[in-house]
Amino acid sequence: MKNNKLLLILLCLSVYLLTTGVSYALFSSGKTAGNATTAAQLTNLQKGANGKVTFDQAQPKTEACPLNGVLYSKQQRQWWETHRPLGVMIENHEEARPQSGLSSADVVYEAVAEGGITRFLALFYCQDAGQVGPVRSARTYFVDFASEYGTNPLYAHVGGANASGPADALGQLTDYGWTGYNDLNQFSIGFPTFWRDYDRLGHTVATEHTMYSTTAKLWDFAAKSRKLTNVDKDGKSWDSGFVPYTFKDDALSGTTQTVHLEFWNGYKQYFVDWIYDKPTNTYKRQNANVPHLDKDTNKQIAAKNVAILVMEESNANDGYENNLHLLYKDKGTGKAYIFMDGQEVKGTWRKDNRTARTLLFDSAGNGIKFDRGLIWFAVLPTNGVITVK
Repeated sequence: MKNNKLLLILLCLSVYLLTTGVSYALFSSGKTAGNATTAAQLTNLQKGANGKVTFDQAQPKTEACPLNGVLYSKQQRQWWETHRPLGVMIENHEEARPQSGLSSADVVYEAVAEGGITRFLALFYCQDAGQVGPVRSARTYFVDFASEYGTNPLYAHVGGANASGPADALGQLTDYGWTGYNDLNQFSIGFPTFWRDYDRLGHTVATEHTMYSTTAKLWDFAAKSRKLTNVDKDGKSWDSGFVPYTFKDDALSGTTQTVHLEFWNGYKQYFVDWIYDKPTNTYKRQNANVPHLDKDTNKQIAAKNVAILVMEESNANDGYENNLHLLYKDKGTGKAYIFMDGQEVKGTWRKDNRTARTLLFDSAGNGIKFDRGLIWFAVLPTNGVITVK
């Protein structure tokens, strides 16, 4: 009888140790196995303002974000490794400001969408932005940049250029196999992942400036409806083949510096100034000579790295009204100006094909090492203006 009890005790102890070991292995490894664990199931995660996931800031920051090198805790890494990079098209029309979510992006690309009005592709992976928007339509060159972020990156937008020709972004998304899979088009998803908020700014704006979502809703939809977590439906990790940038620690050397950009001549509402702030070693952004704020934080947008990519701009000539659809020669090479640590580096950019990384080099041909922090890429037409003071 005693032997039976002893065997039973040993059996229970063995089962306990086995299950504990499996749980520990799952969470300590950093990677989660497909849909087995979701962000909501991770322990000790709290929701802060605007429903954003927050983390214990007292934990050691030892884990580098693959997109921009920022160091976070192991807890935060366990969270981000449950999903894949998410690109969101966010507009910059005057009626869209202040936008939501830009300050929580890991990387941002800015280029003119039409009529001198710039638009942003904001990449989210290591941080939860909460609400994002206003969300607007796809453009072919933004799809090219999104394509750099591994296998089947998520791409959220509201429709897009679809006139037959070289600027047909929606047609290209179908050709690339994204439509209905990693392409998160509001036209095919709708409420409650996307919704219109007519009261967000406290005054009336046109309907096209009212579409919003949250990073959590977009990641959740991708996981549940498209079987896209950190791995795809075939079990392939998103970062298979992803080329991360190289990062370094801050090297403060500059004092004062203002980088002034004019994308189109005369469109002052979209002129940009990046003003170097030495105490934070960041560049604070002004739009139309006014501090550019994130509505959800009420703080001025600031980047550790500002990279200006000079590219040839042309009209698509696709029959669209007023020939508004644009193209940028974003594959090949061109001039680049990189600003960090209060210093300017003149160099070049190179992008070999759609899925290839946009690489930056200094004048000696050495690869650029970025500071750990937000990387902001601005696509400046060859006839655009850049002045540095």
